[in-house]
Order: sequence, then C-alpha cells, then structure tokens
Amino acid sequence: MSGKILIIDRAATSRIVMKVKLNAAQYDVDTCDNCADAAKIIQQRAPDLVLVNLSDVSDSPHAFCRNLRNGPGGDTLVIIGTGVDDSSRARFAALDAGADDVLVPHVSDSLLLARIRSLLRRRNVGVEWQIRDGTSRALGFDEDRSGFAMPGQITVLAANGGAGALLVQTLQRGLDHRVQLSDLQTGLPQDGPCRNADLFVIDATFSEQRKKTLFQMIADIHARGDTQHAAKLVILPKGEQRTAAMLLDLGADDVAFAPVGDDELILRTKALVAHKLDQDCLRERVRSGLRAAVIDPLTGLFNRRYAETHLDRIAEQAQATGRQYAIMVLDIDHFKSVNDTYGHAAGDAVLRTLASRLRSNFRGIDLIARVGGEEFLVAMPNTSREHAHIAAERMRRLVNETPIHVAGLATPLQISVSVGIAVDEHEDTGSDAPQHLFALADAALYRAKSAGRNMVSIHMSAA
Repeated sequence: MSGKILIIDRAATSRIVMKVKLNAAQYDVDTCDNCADAAKIIQQRAPDLVLVNLSDVSDSPHAFCRNLRNGPGGDTLVIIGTGVDDSSRARFAALDAGADDVLVPHVSDSLLLARIRSLLRRRNVGVEWQIRDGTSRALGFDEDRSGFAMPGQITVLAANGGAGALLVQTLQRGLDHRVQLSDLQTGLPQDGPCRNADLFVIDATFSEQRKKTLFQMIADIHARGDTQHAAKLVILPKGEQRTAAMLLDLGADDVAFAPVGDDELILRTKALVAHKLDQDCLRERVRSGLRAAVIDPLTGLFNRRYAETHLDRIAEQAQATGRQYAIMVLDIDHFKSVNDTYGHAAGDAVLRTLASRLRSNFRGIDLIARVGGEEFLVAMPNTSREHAHIAAERMRRLVNETPIHVAGLATPLQISVSVGIAVDEHEDTGSDAPQHLFALADAALYRAKSAGRNMVSIHMSAA
C-alpha cells in the first residue's frame, strides 16, 4: 500500500464510493461516520492522510481539524476537507481550521488522486527530514534554529501585468515576505526575482494554447538548482480540473481556482512559504551538522556511527506506524584480491563506484551507509520482505552485469556482491531491536557467502 487514509463522512454511500476509489489506487483505507470514532482510529492506526467531510456542522468538523493540526503528530498529518461550498469563503474557513486543502463537490477522480499523491509526497519528504533531524539531535548536533527566522521571497509570475501587480499588492498587504513580479511570457530568467525564490505564485488564468508553456515552467522550476526546492502555487481558471491534476503530478505544490479571495490566497501562500523555510532549515541542520562527523570521506555515504543512530529513528517510526522496515547488508565478494592484485587505488575506485550505484538505485528515504571496509548497509523504511528481496536482486544483478572502469587499467573489473536481508516483524526484542535486526541481516549475509557468493539470502523469522 502507498499510504494509510481515513475517511470521515456521515453519509454511508459517500464513504463507500470514496473507499472503493482509494482502494483501487492501492491505498489502505479506514472509514468512520463521526469525529469521536475518528480520533480513536487515528490514535490506533496513525493514518498518513485524513479526508473529513466538513458539511456536518453537528459534529463540529472544523474544530476537529483544528485539534488534529495542533495535537501530537499534527505537523505531519495531511488533512483534506470535503463537502464544502465552492466558494473562496468556505475554502478559507477549512484552510484556517487546519486543512491542507479543500476538495469541492463534483471533483474529478483524476484531481482527487493527484491531490492526494501531491500532499503525501510533501508529507513523506517532511517525515524523512524530521527523522534525519532527530538523528542529528541524537548525535549531539542540536543547533539553534532561530537564525532561520527570516522573511521568505515570493515571485509572482503573470502574463498580464495588471493582474500580476494586483496579486503582488494583495500578498504584500497580508504577508511579511518579500514579493516581486516577473513576466510569465519570458520564461524563467537566470537572474532577477526568480533566483532563490521560496515560492512561485503563477497566475495561469490564460488561454488554452499556453498550457504547454505552463507545464514547461513547472518542470523548469523543479529542475533548476537555485529553485528546485521552491514551492509552486498555480491559479487556474475555474473548472480546469484536468490541468490541475497534471500540474500536481508535475510538481506543483498547490492549485487554486479563480476567483481566489484575498484571505484564501494569503493563507495558502503563508502555509507554503512556512513549509518551505522549515524544510530548508532541516536540510541545513542535517548537512552542516553531520557531514564532518558522520560521512565516510572515501564514498560520501554515511558511516557506521550515523547508521546505528539513524536505525533507531527508523525503528521508532516503524513502531509508531505499525509498518515494517528492512535492513540489507551488502559485501563485495573477494575484495581483498582486488587490492592485492590491482592496488588500493583500484580498490578505492571500486568502493566509490558501488557507493554511487547504491545511491542511484534506492529511494531518498532509504539509509545507505558504509559500515565496514567493503561492507555496506541499506535500511528501507516501510518495506516488506518481498520488496526488499526484489530491490536486493536488482542491485546484485546490476553490480554483476556492469564492470567497473578503473583509471590505469586496460580491462574493466568484474565484481559481485553478496547480500543479507532481515525484515522487522514487530517482535518484542527490546530496546536493541535495530541492532538485533542488523545482526540477523549480517548472519544472512554470511550464509550467502558460504553458499557460493553473488547471491541474496533472507532471514526467515521463526514466528
């Protein structure tokens, strides 16, 4: 499953229809008809996203959303309001209560699913950096974050200069951030107001033939080094649901349909800038605080010190969410003979190449570390035994089938790896559970070595 979702709706038919749609999209779905039961399910099941019908005023759903947002875990819980009127005032009320977005009646399935995917992607990135930040704190890098409390930079991109100027004035009145205007028709310039923007507000209320330009703009913002982390809010003409879905899947963070009231626009903008600046802060804390102490200088991967601490964070997250995680230990076969035959420079080149291949073939949320001379560890959150096995076999084949070119050697080096896997089964192994799982994966690696090398071995629980 790609995420856990809770549907709160008093109408049984609406709950059933929505559950069928989300199950078909491979989500793990729970349902209930009131906020009191929802609170119990959230405590027990820890969903990633909540869809709550805000039209039932007898159940105080707006107050419920506000309590969720301000309660434990509220900073990573995605909340989508449904059932409200298609008006800027109603959308503002939902957003002000803590909802991340509002889906008005008659929303298309494509936009519904695209919005869920977009918000879950943003949530997962935030959770990843929070876990890494927790690891840095556990290692003693608890830096003061007050230095990051500074105004953000917003760039309004508009084809109509008059409409763009009005957007700038609205945002300047309601926010403390710097707001600048740029011409949408000129594309994304290398310098000027687009450089290092924290948020792009794109007025896309224009004709059909310019949609390709808009799609290219979103892709360009995401691809450029100085804007790749910038948030993107697109304002579309009312009814452009298909375009909205495509934009969200291309990387837009939020889409609003005109007319957008000033209060709604300011609230959406404020939330996007705050999230972006917070993520910048977390990234900077991890990068600057950890690099010297916990990065292996040869490969650029994390070292054993970091891996052991970060495994504790992954285990805590798995315990809190009830999800599995996998540990994979990889060892280069006959590595000593590489050093003895070709020299340590060739051995170093092999280690660096394998590290690069590991980085390229696993997810951003996966922990990749060098934990010994030729031994590497990959920890994979939210991963089953089956998926870990598939990933390990893919990596083993890639290494075995792709020789390594080493400077000064006429013939590329053919190497192979053996892999051991262990998957958390939520067994009661005490506070040393991650270390115990590491030991099981290491034992599985030893079996792979003993059985002939260049293979994957999986620890099978006796439970």
